[in-house]
Amino acid sequence: MKLQISKTPLNDAIQDVMKAVPTKTSNPILTGIKIDADSHGVTLTATDSDITIRRFIAAEEGGLTIIDVHIPGSVVLPAKFFSEIVRRLPMEKVLLEVNDLFTTVLRSGKVELQLVGLDPEEFPSLPQIERNHSIEISSHLLKDMIRQTVFAIATNESTPVLTGVLWTVEDRKIKFTACDRHRLASRETDVPIDSDIRINPVVVSGRTLNELQKILPDQNEMVTIVFSDNQILFRFRSILFYSQVLDGTYPDTTKLIPRSFNTELVLERSLFEDAIERAYLLSRESKSNIVKLSMNENQSIEISSSSSEIGKVTEEIDAKEISGELLKISFNSKFMLDALKVIDNDWVHLGFTSAMHPIIMKPLEDATLMQLILPYRTMN
Repeated sequence: MKLQISKTPLNDAIQDVMKAVPTKTSNPILTGIKIDADSHGVTLTATDSDITIRRFIAAEEGGLTIIDVHIPGSVVLPAKFFSEIVRRLPMEKVLLEVNDLFTTVLRSGKVELQLVGLDPEEFPSLPQIERNHSIEISSHLLKDMIRQTVFAIATNESTPVLTGVLWTVEDRKIKFTACDRHRLASRETDVPIDSDIRINPVVVSGRTLNELQKILPDQNEMVTIVFSDNQILFRFRSILFYSQVLDGTYPDTTKLIPRSFNTELVLERSLFEDAIERAYLLSRESKSNIVKLSMNENQSIEISSSSSEIGKVTEEIDAKEISGELLKISFNSKFMLDALKVIDNDWVHLGFTSAMHPIIMKPLEDATLMQLILPYRTMN
């Protein structure tokens, strides 16, 4: 294989596929990036067996020649060193030549480097995915939906299915749900899909979604999502992002959500978030993260927390609205902060059934996003 390629698109493509290179593996071939070159351009592929990312660089773009392939071929190069070397090359034009036994030479200006390559025949094949059903969604919306739910996945792998986000597609809506048994986040939106099409629910790993979020375009571009029984494919620009879906049955979380509230509260989000953040500073020192919220008759609430080693903080903020029974309730301040930070509206609505039932929080007059936090039982 022998080709000349522009450094910038090559480096961009390497950074995209690097997100699928495992940090630890017993299989040396997985620590590499597979490079395939033909007359159409160059394709880079990396995989850790769970996630596979493929990025194509076209030979020409906008009338400019990006790649000049002299001899087509394939090679697998060590991802870490290949990435660092390309990023540090001095010139925009890079010559890549693969010799006997896959020894690869990189030339840029007066710099010449040599890497020991591996046999591309040993690299895993691209996942086979049947195009059962697919939907299209904007990259901006998909990033928002991931951001507003993925933080609530479980980090303890004792129940692997809870380390992912449940995707359900029905009635022309797609819904994400994440739950770690102590809190829940859900977000739904409309999708253009035939009403009679049924897509089986899938659970997508939180790690997959975090890595996908990093390479989704910031511009509002369309992403095609293809569902199959054990794989999900995201296709956008010149990237194919494959991921296995998690095995197991996701718990029925609908039973956690109250149908009505005995107490309702409307607060300015920024004021509430700032107050919780100040209370969190003390609550985290006691390692309990417990913060107390008390509702007052003068349409205000009191936020308080304490640490036996540091002291106590108490703050009162005005509410836009308090209706129903006045409550005192305790909760995990870190969970509340996580939920508030992904709400983009100026006002939040909180619903309570009692001091020992879940707290439900939504943006005011927006039912597409919901956060649920289980309260703590405290002595006083």
